[in-house]
Amino acid sequence: MAMSVTPFEAGVDTAKDELVIQSAPDTKPFAIPNTPKAIRAWLKTLPSGSALAIEATSTYHMEMAEQAHAAGFTVYVVDGLRLSKYRESIALRAKTDAHDAALLARYLSKERSSLKAWTPPPAGHRKIQVLLRRRAKLVEIRGMLRMSWSGDKLFASELKRMEKAIKKAEMSLEKGLREVIKEAGLQDQLSRVQQLPGVGFLTAVGLVMSFMRGDFANSDAFVAYLGMDVTVAQSGKWSGKGRLSKRGDAEVRRLLYNASMSGSRTKTWKQFYAHHLGRGMKTTQAFVILARRLARLAFGLMRHQADWKPEVYTGGAKPVS
Repeated sequence: MAMSVTPFEAGVDTAKDELVIQSAPDTKPFAIPNTPKAIRAWLKTLPSGSALAIEATSTYHMEMAEQAHAAGFTVYVVDGLRLSKYRESIALRAKTDAHDAALLARYLSKERSSLKAWTPPPAGHRKIQVLLRRRAKLVEIRGMLRMSWSGDKLFASELKRMEKAIKKAEMSLEKGLREVIKEAGLQDQLSRVQQLPGVGFLTAVGLVMSFMRGDFANSDAFVAYLGMDVTVAQSGKWSGKGRLSKRGDAEVRRLLYNASMSGSRTKTWKQFYAHHLGRGMKTTQAFVILARRLARLAFGLMRHQADWKPEVYTGGAKPVS
């Protein structure tokens, strides 16, 4: 591969074992192994000042992003939802690794001025994210097994054995999370967030991980980062139904939603939850509103390094006399 001296913009489609790269519109995409050695070798061929748009796929994009940033290149990490919307906007029907690499290169070329360059996360962030996502996969597998095998006497003993093994793995992952939290010096922040009624250890870990990722101007920015902000669709007199943007970490949103379900039964949030149901909200909508409230409060506690004071907070509803 001949070494260029002119900076260029490249799109990188990521998978567990392979990276497909489109380095210029008039060139063919090519693939390299998704290994530290192969990535290092390819980056050495890039001219100074080049920029990469890398698809965010679980954690498989992290090696390329970290090495490219360390080598002095500008890195843009593009989430799958944003890339999917962009594909639809230009009426591109094909979806292959090569097409995605070319799409990323085009997206970077056309939208670079509006994109925010990626920076490496703080110490501990990546480990926490990996452990949370591995646990989420275990939860998903357990749910699938229960749906498929529950009620089948033939597999009852096997299901019980597998659930026991999954539970053991979950406990190991939670132990790993506690160790990372301790190593990263995040125990105080974790304790603050866990003081919120309904928020348990895992949800608190997810919120702390999210908070440490960026310098958020306010709680609105934090909520938007979590993907729990509401999108607006309006044209003339027509107003569409608002939906969550879902641009953040899906596992953190799931944990936060579960925390709101648990919190709705607490003394602090029971009236808050009932109030929104009384306004005609569906249960899911009320849970989402409570989840956003928990996220905002968690942000405030972490930002100001303050403890939760339940005696001065009624959950947004009048206390029972």
